[in-house]
Amino acid sequence: MVFVDYYKILGIEKTALPKDIKSAYRKLARKHHPDLNPNDPEAKKNFQQISEANEVLSDPEKRKKYDQYGKDWQHADEFEKQKKSQGQATGSNGQRSSYGQSSEDFSSFFESMFGNTQNQGRSQQARYRGEDFNAELQLDLIDAFKTNKKTLTVNGKNIRITIPAGIENGQTIKIPGHGGSGINGGPNGDLFITFLISNHPKIKRLKQNLYTVADIDLYTAVLGGEITIETLDGKVKLKVKPETQNGSQVKLKGKGFPIYKNEGLFGDLLITFNIIIPKDLTDKQKELFTELSKL
Repeated sequence: MVFVDYYKILGIEKTALPKDIKSAYRKLARKHHPDLNPNDPEAKKNFQQISEANEVLSDPEKRKKYDQYGKDWQHADEFEKQKKSQGQATGSNGQRSSYGQSSEDFSSFFESMFGNTQNQGRSQQARYRGEDFNAELQLDLIDAFKTNKKTLTVNGKNIRITIPAGIENGQTIKIPGHGGSGINGGPNGDLFITFLISNHPKIKRLKQNLYTVADIDLYTAVLGGEITIETLDGKVKLKVKPETQNGSQVKLKGKGFPIYKNEGLFGDLLITFNIIIPKDLTDKQKELFTELSKL
């Protein structure tokens, strides 16, 4: 049986860490996936080899057996069981020697038990899971405020998804079975969508709470009054108390961002007042301010 060097297939060293194996597999699988190379007859073969190498090297137990027994690693358990049952074998010179301590002994054992072609046949019939796909979806803050539906085109297929209200910036959700097609009847991979939520020009989000700044004129700040402010759910009227200070803050409970997958629950809206000092005063206005300052 021809030895298949899984490390060479993935282009990594034998000392590679799990993260290095994962990174190498993703890069090569994306490059050689049959769905992305429909006119390349070698793509399927290359992808099978890459998937097989990853399946073995990403599993600590399989990797250990492969490193120890090479091409016949799949039958290491049978070999170890046989070794235990036979124990010490007696040689022709009357001395006892350990059974199966070398890779040559293991290969001979494997061929006598399973033949030269069985492993090759297994490899050709092996089922491989399809590659996972990753996509990014850009949303406005207003889009993320309400549950809505979007249609994505991934690998030539249209996928309609429902996005729950309150999705976080950078949050990733999994759509099972919408990744790459499986090989030899294996299961499809999954689709992972990461959401990128752009900022609102007037409203800032922090977790479930929203923050905004409301400009008020000096007279409203001193005497009190009513203003209209913009929220993600439309415009609302807000009463301003007399003698409101610049930079002071009020909270509107339940007027913030919806909490993800908790229907009917919302954070709070916090409003900071910014007092606008009047400009281009008339002489009469200046006179009145002067009189006021003397009181």
